[in-house]
Amino acid sequence: MLKEIAATKPSAKPVPLEHAEVGHKRGLPADHLEDDLVPDFAHAADMADHLENLSLDKQVCALRKMAVEAAADALAELDEAVAVDVLENLDDAAAARIIAEMAPDDAADVLDDLDEEHRDALLKRLNWEESEELRHLLNFDPGSAAGVMNTGVILLESFFTVDEAIAHMRGEMAEMENPYYGYVVDSRDVLVGVLSVRDLMLGRSGTVVGDAVGGQSVISVRYDASRRDAASLLSRYNFLSLPVVDYEGHIMGLVTYDDIMDIMDEVASADMLGMVGADPEESVDTPWLESVRGRLPWLMINLVNSALSASVVYMFEGTIAQMAVLAVLMPMVANQAGNTGQQALAVMIRQFAIDRFDHRKAWFAVLREAKIGMVTGLFMAGAAFLGAWAFTRNLQVGGVMAGALLCDMMLGAVAGGSIPLIFRALGRDPAHASSIFLTAITDGAGFFIFLGLATVVIF
Repeated sequence: MLKEIAATKPSAKPVPLEHAEVGHKRGLPADHLEDDLVPDFAHAADMADHLENLSLDKQVCALRKMAVEAAADALAELDEAVAVDVLENLDDAAAARIIAEMAPDDAADVLDDLDEEHRDALLKRLNWEESEELRHLLNFDPGSAAGVMNTGVILLESFFTVDEAIAHMRGEMAEMENPYYGYVVDSRDVLVGVLSVRDLMLGRSGTVVGDAVGGQSVISVRYDASRRDAASLLSRYNFLSLPVVDYEGHIMGLVTYDDIMDIMDEVASADMLGMVGADPEESVDTPWLESVRGRLPWLMINLVNSALSASVVYMFEGTIAQMAVLAVLMPMVANQAGNTGQQALAVMIRQFAIDRFDHRKAWFAVLREAKIGMVTGLFMAGAAFLGAWAFTRNLQVGGVMAGALLCDMMLGAVAGGSIPLIFRALGRDPAHASSIFLTAITDGAGFFIFLGLATVVIF
């Protein structure tokens, strides 16, 4: 296993792809490009931004003109949907050359989105070692730690001396994406310690690395843990990379900080979209009909929720008819409670994104939100009482406004903190459409409390 992980491929020479065929799948033109379509950029991310602003045929032709290394770097930075479109329209030989030059984890991410037949065709064009490495990565769940790991690891045998370890790392560094640490393994290839480049450079000559890491508690993540768990660990301990291990402790690869930054960005975006009922994978490049299919069910649910709120108002039609000002003030209660609930909801969703709640801590967090809702509700109730009294010159209306606002804000805070926990207990994404259900609660309850109090107190 040690040899399999430590093995690396020789770097490809920056050969231009200009003789490769393009557009064979969709009949795209392979005409000569103007030189300004492939400008010089300081970083591959800038080239990716440039490519994403081009049409598909120009993206394909631009990659064809670029050196293989540059094309691989740019493709790794592209949005995955764009990268897949580009690969599908390059001929297999050119696409395989780019895939071979990419970091294995980046290549696996792109290949995972291709149809199986095309993916197999590209893998057959790689050498056996590269093909097997990518097939191995593609076997893992993309949402797991193994699904985002990089297999480029610098392994140090526990019997190496510091000088031997430095020499070994020097020989391996050129082929590694993030050569910041050396991972010490014992005779059974079990991970027993981690040494940074700094540790080795400051180590005393002749020291055995196995002794240097003796008693060290290695922080790692299991291969089948979620990528959110991996992101949380890497963020908590501020590592540049985190080892991924199997159940016996054998190191399988690394989750690196750049992958975690992408994961955290994706998680935040997915949570934001999921809260309002949009598909977490949706972007401006998603076909509009697909977006319609994803959004429409939640809009229908929201319509039903709105109908329930409207039925509450209809129940108190007589009360509103006797004092029309209630219809003016009523939405303010629901809106303020909804905002309170959204604040609590956002805090809970963020906590789920960066850490895991244990059961006790989670419900203490709900109690915390209830306290916040009560205190902020008291302040807002006082302001609402003064405002309603000044507006209507009716102390009873002011009292109803204050009481309803306090009750609904407390309810909104508790609901905003509880809904993600209930969703998680049901095995659902805590963020998914939680905003829709929160709005239904704060609107329906807010209207009922306000109009109910008005009916009892005023009439």
